[in-house]
Amino acid sequence: MNRFMKSPLGMIAALMLSLNTGATEADVVAVVSANNPVNSLSRIELINIFLGKSAQFPDGTPATPIDLHETAPDRQVFYAKFDNKSAAQIKAYWSKMIFTGRGRPPQTVADGEALRQLVAKDPNAIGYLDEALVDGSIKVLTVN
Repeated sequence: MNRFMKSPLGMIAALMLSLNTGATEADVVAVVSANNPVNSLSRIELINIFLGKSAQFPDGTPATPIDLHETAPDRQVFYAKFDNKSAAQIKAYWSKMIFTGRGRPPQTVADGEALRQLVAKDPNAIGYLDEALVDGSIKVLTVN
């Protein structure tokens, strides 16, 4: 331990730096194809699509959710942000739905780039990814 870390000021600075690392967490947004007419969804509508409780957008068109792989950090951020659920809670939910025959989880992809490409090609697809990956082929939904 160096002299700086032994001082109270140094310890406070180190603590603040370590706490600040979480502040750079990705801004995860819900996205659809640029060709999809939907511009906004309520939180409930969004989560109902991803939990298999709804298979369509509010205008009646089919909705095909695309999920990131269950260990993807952006997946954890998405469910925490829009449904206040942890990765373990989402996994338990889908285990129950599969076991009881009441549903199947959305298709999963390895990363945000793969998700962006799938959503861009399919006007019925809906997904989520780091806002930094958004380009002209997809659009960010306003979630109320």
